[in-house]
Amino acid sequence: MEMQMDDPNLSVINDPQSLNHKISAIRNAGPSKLQVIADFDATLTRYWINGQRGQSSHGLLQQGNPKYDAKRQALFEYYHPLEFSPTIPLEEKTKLMEEWWGKTHGLLIEGGLTYDAIKNSVASANIAFRDGVVELFEFLEETDVPVLIFSAGLEDIIEEVLRQKVYRSFKNIKVVSNQMVFDNCGHLVSFKGKLIHSLNKNEHALGMAAPLHDQTDDIDSPVTDNASMKQRTNVLLLGDHIGDLGMSDGLNYENRISVGFLNDNIEKNLESYRNAFDIVYLVSDTLLGFMLPGSFSLPLIS
Repeated sequence: MEMQMDDPNLSVINDPQSLNHKISAIRNAGPSKLQVIADFDATLTRYWINGQRGQSSHGLLQQGNPKYDAKRQALFEYYHPLEFSPTIPLEEKTKLMEEWWGKTHGLLIEGGLTYDAIKNSVASANIAFRDGVVELFEFLEETDVPVLIFSAGLEDIIEEVLRQKVYRSFKNIKVVSNQMVFDNCGHLVSFKGKLIHSLNKNEHALGMAAPLHDQTDDIDSPVTDNASMKQRTNVLLLGDHIGDLGMSDGLNYENRISVGFLNDNIEKNLESYRNAFDIVYLVSDTLLGFMLPGSFSLPLIS
């Protein structure tokens, strides 16, 4: 195991030789063979903001109904510690996550959530992208590298965060997350598709990503004009949960570099994270180090 001490954001590399081999292979293959799959909450966004816990795409939502906001907060306080507990078996934890997400979605519908409430919630939210995220998105767009943001959060909120915090869209980015259905008056009436929570992304990875990975004839998409997604056999995967590793299930990749962000309970979880991910960042607030070319630590594209 190697620990990089030359950066204030400590990183842990379990197998430096294997990682260097993957980096070389991906660089040699070039950007036309690369795709990026990233979690959203606490991966692309900051876990800590000015000493306070940053909000998630679920947590920032204020329904305009204090009673239901309080109910959802109570669910968070009960289930969130269980989500990251190292002692609960995976099968049991998966059932707990299904309960949590199902109850939360039910409260959103019952409490009368509107799309206007989503826009207002994002505008006042304590949420921010890690340093380097926008630059990373711009660089990947310039090099026609597709990005799949795969989240157990709420797609409508994630897209609104991108609109309000980045102030632009990216032609190479697709969001796969829990989808809301609103009526003509802007009231939430249901959720579309299967429920996605933090531990079942692998069950949805292939099916939910199919519109992007199978897209080969979209004349407006330079990414898919250059090479179909199925030909992109090198993967950079970013996540903050070991369950995020399942986001690449179903892809026939040749090389995958997995980057994990261990944001909390470091002492308890470091061993499992370093065995699961190629590189683990501890309480990092930046994404620049492992992607952009030049003098950074893991330049994948030259």
